Amino acid sequence: MLKFLPLGGAGEIGANCYYLRLNDIGIILDCGMHPQKTGLESLPKFDLLKDKPTDYVLISHAHQDHLNALPFLIKQFPHLKIITTPQTRAVAELTLNNSISILKSQVKEKEFEIYLREEVDLLIKSIDYKSYNEKFILDSLNSRSETVAEFFDAGHIIGSAGILLKHTEQNIFFTGDINLSSQTLLPGAVLPSEKIDILITESTYAATDSSKLNSWEKETERFTSSINNVINRGGSILIPVFALGKLQEILATIWLQMQKNKIAAVDIYTGGLGNKINRIYDYNRYVTNRNEKELTLHDIPQKELSGVTDYDDLFRYPSIVLVSSGMMIRSTNSYILAKHWLQKKDSAIFTVGYMDPTTPGYIISKARSGDKIQLNENERKIEIKCDIKNFRFSAHSRREELLSIVKKLNPGKIILVHGDAESIDWMGASVLKQFPGRKVFAAENFKEIEFD
Repeated sequence: MLKFLPLGGAGEIGANCYYLRLNDIGIILDCGMHPQKTGLESLPKFDLLKDKPTDYVLISHAHQDHLNALPFLIKQFPHLKIITTPQTRAVAELTLNNSISILKSQVKEKEFEIYLREEVDLLIKSIDYKSYNEKFILDSLNSRSETVAEFFDAGHIIGSAGILLKHTEQNIFFTGDINLSSQTLLPGAVLPSEKIDILITESTYAATDSSKLNSWEKETERFTSSINNVINRGGSILIPVFALGKLQEILATIWLQMQKNKIAAVDIYTGGLGNKINRIYDYNRYVTNRNEKELTLHDIPQKELSGVTDYDDLFRYPSIVLVSSGMMIRSTNSYILAKHWLQKKDSAIFTVGYMDPTTPGYIISKARSGDKIQLNENERKIEIKCDIKNFRFSAHSRREELLSIVKKLNPGKIILVHGDAESIDWMGASVLKQFPGRKVFAAENFKEIEFD
């Protein structure tokens, strides 16, 4: 018996959490919170796990929408065994502790009990970790058979993993968030060599026309030129980034271009959680797949943003400011700084990744100088005086690459997750057209898929 039940993350990008039943073994793949929701609405639907076997939680990587609901799950199911890569475990210790204060500021619901730092510390200690390509056994007291699991480098962020499960005669591969293309620091993903029977794949960029996307190298050239244009007129640049993944890649990109004298040497401001994650990237640069192994992020000259008491100081001389959140969520540093930047005519805001349509970052990314925008219904409209430029430094596979995964792994059945309706539709139609005879399932939250 094989059953697949999305508790979140099907037909959407958020609260990714999938229950997989392999006969009598219950495996939960990822356990994230929805970044655009708060309180109980942000969590996967754990109630659906009642009366089901639950043995393991395998976390593909440490982004919020794949990890941050884990403490809530363990409160309800404390017997679960958690397994990640070593790098994901290290990042989780930072991000889960950091999320506590954020949750306290967001949540007013009495029934939503926020976890304590002591609980996070105990949870982290309980996490077992396995390196890439290290096979490990999943079994349970009630099971007559065992499952062999293995992590494969997913090329998304540090520690990110695709998860291979070999159960009796079935090979199941869960991509997690996967990127086949090389970034500045991380090379592309590594896929299993054997045929896969069931593929559970993300579809984030399946609806995006790749002809509108530059390669990482071409986008770096455009990015570099745009930075110099702003610096040469005396302006400063605000770059909203995710503290995990995007900060490290963009910081490395800028520094390497400065080292080649392609970007003028100006002050770089960073800070907070991202700088702590930089150390994890540095510590692991020789033990994981990595470009630029000799580059140490911590050694790049950076000024601490928290030391700036007057934001006007950031405009006295040209500077580059890398700050979270990547989507300029309300009350975050990037949101607060963006409101200052929008008023500075010689400066610019550069976006470097996906913007959810419900976020302030999306509103800003679609605006141009002279427009008037309202970032919050309780705030006045702001007239934009700075430049706004959008760049796409993607950590996800393009749609052609997603199809190449199907071609290489040759699965008989494909389950589509982690994408909006348009992405799921494009991916499903393309798979059926290019690979006749496959069975394609568009997963729906809270609806079970059963296989023979």
